Amino acid sequence: MPSHDLASPMNIDAPTSVIRTPALEDCCVVELRDYLLHPGQREVLIELFDRALIESQESLGMRVIGQFRDLDRPDRFVWLRGFADMAMRKQGLESFYGGSVWAAHRDAANATMIDSSDVRLLRYARPGWALVTPPAPRLRADAEAIVSKAVYHLTLCSLRTPVDEAWRRGFDREALPALVESGAAPCAVFETEPASNDFPRLPVRGGEHVFAWMTRHAHAEAAAWSDDRLAACARWADAVRPRLERTLVEPMRVLRLQPTPRSLLR
Repeated sequence: MPSHDLASPMNIDAPTSVIRTPALEDCCVVELRDYLLHPGQREVLIELFDRALIESQESLGMRVIGQFRDLDRPDRFVWLRGFADMAMRKQGLESFYGGSVWAAHRDAANATMIDSSDVRLLRYARPGWALVTPPAPRLRADAEAIVSKAVYHLTLCSLRTPVDEAWRRGFDREALPALVESGAAPCAVFETEPASNDFPRLPVRGGEHVFAWMTRHAHAEAAAWSDDRLAACARWADAVRPRLERTLVEPMRVLRLQPTPRSLLR
């Protein structure tokens, strides 16, 4: 079983009223969930997740934003889950983890995991830096699986102090132009959501100040080209990146993520 087992069922009935699932733009709270799996179990979890654990969450007012294979860590499964606000997060988690769908699949899902506690609560750093709901709907559960060639880069910065407006302005004026010029314009920018975790059965990392941005590339070759362009950008290498790094408590991390067949972000 995972060292932080996902929540045990409590036999809570799902709400009978229709609950609106938020669009990506309206997800004011976002969980970044990074699971360590037993060797060889990632495809097992992806098949189960894509088949049984998407619509069952979204029917309760939560948005499964995207789920990914980590291209550099073969035993990692990374996914994003969004909520309209903290109250809807608590309500949705209580309903899902106390309901019949999770009760039916909990043991199989948890059997793939070593640790499921690497979770961060985030929010969009500015309304204009929110994800945009894709025009194409998610693939149906019974559709032929199509592997997306897209690669998402998620850059994580762990800061010494909380993000403030001065930090956002600096990122906007200095980092964003260099990213755009290199072909790495972010599709979303996040920062830590400071609200306390009010669903303690699912642990969340606390005491951290994270600033992160996500970039979509059409394929791995485009991502590599963009990385090379950014590394060769004198403004980024000589000024912007050093200023960013002086504010960090640990080195900047980049997760290279490939969407699963039914990820909404593709």
